[in-house]
Amino acid sequence: MKALLQRVSHASVSVGGKVVGSIGRGLVLFVGVAAGDTEEDVEYLVQKMVGLRIFSDEEGKFNLSALDVKGELLLVSQFTLLASTRKGRRPSFTDAAPPDLAEELFQQYVEQSSAAGLRVATGRFQQSMQVEIHNDGPVTIMLDSRDRHLPRNA
Repeated sequence: MKALLQRVSHASVSVGGKVVGSIGRGLVLFVGVAAGDTEEDVEYLVQKMVGLRIFSDEEGKFNLSALDVKGELLLVSQFTLLASTRKGRRPSFTDAAPPDLAEELFQQYVEQSSAAGLRVATGRFQQSMQVEIHNDGPVTIMLDSRDRHLPRNA
């Protein structure tokens, strides 16, 4: 499971010209579910995301998490994060989970994020969406649940 995280001053997602989710200060996460992902991948990424210290303290240092600043969260399902561009010019999405599994794990991500104490808004699964992001910093970080299997010093 991959999540592209962006720290934002505010953001929204629209479907068919209508806003379906919006947040103030917080994080936008584009979440891609890979074939073979499980609830353990969800738990790892949610815990990593809520505790990630990427908000500035009074001294301008990255010492505060989304929980610390009472940040909001906009979650957008995005299978294209699993694109493979190794061959040819057209991306392959064979590493992405089938839609039923992806939707189930994405919903678990939403529920666990909310349970962790963040206000959560979402896009719409398998819909064409327009996402408006006011990236703060800019701060953009890729999270990958496979990283939990790497040695700490890697």
